[in-house]
Amino acid sequence: MKSSLIKAVFLGLLFSAHTIDAQMKTADNSKKMEWFKNAKLGIFIHWGIYSVDGISESWSFFNNYINHENYMKQLNGFSASNYQPEQWASLIKESGAKYAVITTKHHDGVALWNSKAEKAITIPQNSLAKKEVLSPFVTALKKSGLKTGLYFSLPDWSHPYYDVNTRTKKRYEIKNDPKRWQYFISYYQTQLNELSSQYSPDLLWFDGDWEHTSEEWKAPQTLDLLKKYNPDIIINSRLNSHGDYDTPEQGIPVIAPQNPYWELCYTMNDSWGYQPYDKAYKTPNMIVRTLADVISMGGNLLLDMGPKSDGTLPEEQIEILKNLGRWTSKNKHAIYETTRGIPFENYKGKSSFSLSKKSLFLYLEEARTFSKIYGLATQPLSAKIIGDPTAAITLDLNAEKTLTLNFSNVKFDKDVTVVELNFDTPPVFLKDFKEEKHSLSEILDNKNSQEAAYSIGSMLYNGNNLLNASGLTSDGLDMKIAKTPKTNPETLQWISKHAEALFETEKGLPNGHYPGISTLSKDKQTLYLFVEGTPTGPVALKGIKNGIARIRIVGEGTMLSHRIYNKLYWSDRPGIVYIDIPKEKLDKQMTVIAVLLNNPLELYREHVGAIENNL
Repeated sequence: MKSSLIKAVFLGLLFSAHTIDAQMKTADNSKKMEWFKNAKLGIFIHWGIYSVDGISESWSFFNNYINHENYMKQLNGFSASNYQPEQWASLIKESGAKYAVITTKHHDGVALWNSKAEKAITIPQNSLAKKEVLSPFVTALKKSGLKTGLYFSLPDWSHPYYDVNTRTKKRYEIKNDPKRWQYFISYYQTQLNELSSQYSPDLLWFDGDWEHTSEEWKAPQTLDLLKKYNPDIIINSRLNSHGDYDTPEQGIPVIAPQNPYWELCYTMNDSWGYQPYDKAYKTPNMIVRTLADVISMGGNLLLDMGPKSDGTLPEEQIEILKNLGRWTSKNKHAIYETTRGIPFENYKGKSSFSLSKKSLFLYLEEARTFSKIYGLATQPLSAKIIGDPTAAITLDLNAEKTLTLNFSNVKFDKDVTVVELNFDTPPVFLKDFKEEKHSLSEILDNKNSQEAAYSIGSMLYNGNNLLNASGLTSDGLDMKIAKTPKTNPETLQWISKHAEALFETEKGLPNGHYPGISTLSKDKQTLYLFVEGTPTGPVALKGIKNGIARIRIVGEGTMLSHRIYNKLYWSDRPGIVYIDIPKEKLDKQMTVIAVLLNNPLELYREHVGAIENNL
């Protein structure tokens, strides 16, 4: 009995010690990750010999689009003759970014610094430039106050000690020549030692871990090596089960990742490195809206730029970075040190909170006359448009806990307008709130036809189609909807014009796919998007697996063009669909567009992988 008691006490103490240790590690991790979580914007830089001919970095020879010998001839054209690292750092800082990550060595094995590792290929020793190009940039970064991130490829498809050469060629099998593999481990760890001792990075961005296991990479040993130089080094999730944050690539998440730390790495066009014929640039407007999307989900955007081989930057990239700087400098308070916003059920749009939770930020992608927040149990103290002191906002919180914000005299931003709501205490948002409900006669009698159209769409989205059995017809002709002397004829006209999107339609897209109201046809093959106000750019759709047959404006038939960005051939993640709507075709109450799909709606709703920790 006594023995059992002693054993139980010992196990209890052991468990308590383990719990306390785990809590301390979590606290330490939170502290070191604080700057990263608050940064929100970083700039990725893919610079290497692939910029000479403007071909895919490393992959062009790995996939046998060009042989290795001809690929490596680009060393003879990499001049860095107009390279101005201080100008790069200045532009990155101007963009509003808080850190930068540069490719010190891609999978082709060409190092930007003067690596002394065995059989290393370097820009200072082997290229036309004949000079160190990494050191001056890191120096400029640190002088500007930006955090330093170094990208490092684990694979080295050029190195004689590495096992893989191209997709169809291997040098050897590790199991048959373990000594040769150990030589490679020593080689790449030597390079990491050099980078750590020379540049004191804040962040290490690994890539290529898929080619080998954690054990083969000697990942724990590598992490110990890095932490010897910087105990608070931050590692991305690409070191086989070791890392501090997740790195979704190209596809903007549909569902906010559960991890507290994540970063979307994203290109301005379709390429990471400079490619002169890739003109598929997103517009500056799209990039700002992408940043707002990422902020609202509590993540960071790592936006890529690809310098030319002489060190100059393409004009399109400069324009995007400068416009980012315009928006970030105006809205600092609503960008940095924010956390993910309120659920889609409470607000059909993008939002975030300040760290104190006493400020709620709404990101408006259109000029509009009002916005609604549902299930708000706390009265706001005030509301303002950031950067527009003359704007007037009136607040109305009704008994159903629906807050209506009415905007007047607002100078809407050309990309994203930010509304700040201030509270005395962190606001309470109800999960099971009473949905705003009106009778059809109440809606028809509303003198404000914009509000009436919104109410119809909102209730329909919530599964309450007021127009079923109301006398509405499928084409909006010969309607038998009951009228009173107070019935607003503009609302009736809007219903008639948009009957297709209202007649026997069902609830539309769940959260994440479209920041607004939507409905779905009975056969689930036509998606209707309700567009409020005047959008600042094209309407965006995420996570639609279907092919798109055609898109048109409901009620008047104008066909609309669309473009799909970031559809990767190697991933099942759909690209993002951007739909252009001519301003002259917008409906003054609410515009509805019909997206005809090639088969019944299929959605991609991913779950980003579990967080990894290098503690």
